[in-house]
Amino acid sequence: MEGAVQGKVILVTGGSRRVGAAICRRLHAAGANIALHYRNSATEAQALQEELLSLRPDSVATFPADLLDTAALPQLITQVIRHFGRLDGLVNNASSFYATPLAGVNEAQWLDLTGTNLHAPLFLAQAAADELRRRHGCIVNIVDIHAERPMHGHLLYSVAKAGLVALTRSLAQELAPQVRVNAVAPGVIIWPENWEDAEEQRKIIAQTLLKREGEPDDIAKTVAFLIQDAPYITGQVIAVDGGRSINF
Repeated sequence: MEGAVQGKVILVTGGSRRVGAAICRRLHAAGANIALHYRNSATEAQALQEELLSLRPDSVATFPADLLDTAALPQLITQVIRHFGRLDGLVNNASSFYATPLAGVNEAQWLDLTGTNLHAPLFLAQAAADELRRRHGCIVNIVDIHAERPMHGHLLYSVAKAGLVALTRSLAQELAPQVRVNAVAPGVIIWPENWEDAEEQRKIIAQTLLKREGEPDDIAKTVAFLIQDAPYITGQVIAVDGGRSINF
């Protein structure tokens, strides 16, 4: 998908809030039509849809789906193509995140964290592959700098994101040469909801080379670059972390 995204269709999972919403806004501003996936955030999804439709009619549609339901994933791709008539890009942004120290790990947590972070991106890519090949499209996965160095106490999340990095590179091989597949690895961009440890925040920010946290749009700009302006980049992971991973 070389050059501008004018009139092209991008599916963004978990697109109603936080980083996902920033990605939708950035790609929409570049001229893309947005297939906005959500699970429980119907109010936020509708508000974002109305916001973007006020800027450009018929440019956004919302698609509810539970990404843990494997049978729903091909249906999601089919619904997007049926609505817009095409699919040019997939951004696997939806993610569960919470602590799972080893002593308390259970199967439900495993299924949830690997489900949203690894299982769903795989089967969405499988379902979208033929259409993306036809459109010479691309996939961008949102991974994490902790895929390379696990986050203490977050065993399952770290494993799932490491798997998503491996999936990114494997899909780049499987879908070449028609489809490019890359990933963006955020660092200190937006704090988890209900995070109350101000001292830990200060320590984490101090570990970055730039000595500040980033913004959701920093991720969105990188996603847009990989979709629009990187026709010779595939199989790569770009860290957007203010240099924090250098200090690991």
